[in-house]
Amino acid sequence: MSPLADALPRQEIEHLQLTAKFFRGLGDPTRLKILELLLEREHRVTEMVNLLKVPQGRLSNHLACLSWCGYVTTTRQGRNRYYRVADKRVRKILELARDMVANNAEHIWACTRLPKS
Repeated sequence: MSPLADALPRQEIEHLQLTAKFFRGLGDPTRLKILELLLEREHRVTEMVNLLKVPQGRLSNHLACLSWCGYVTTTRQGRNRYYRVADKRVRKILELARDMVANNAEHIWACTRLPKS
């Protein structure tokens, strides 16, 4: 149980946990790169496998995570499934993250409290 459990109402703790989980969806370099590719245009899995040089199974797991968190969606055209960014706010989230990282890169690299990817 979180140390916050005694300090905050259950509903607020659940909201904080859900928000943290939402951000963990962005917590992998491969998932971030997938989103960058999909911000350019929609792609099929085979295209992304070729571009990213990752196994299809691993890519599919990342796409499932991004889909469950609401970052990407798919459309089917015949036998092909095309992935695209589900919400235009994803671009803003990533732009804000890039700006903050640029301003704080030295401190982020030096942080010993978070694992390095």
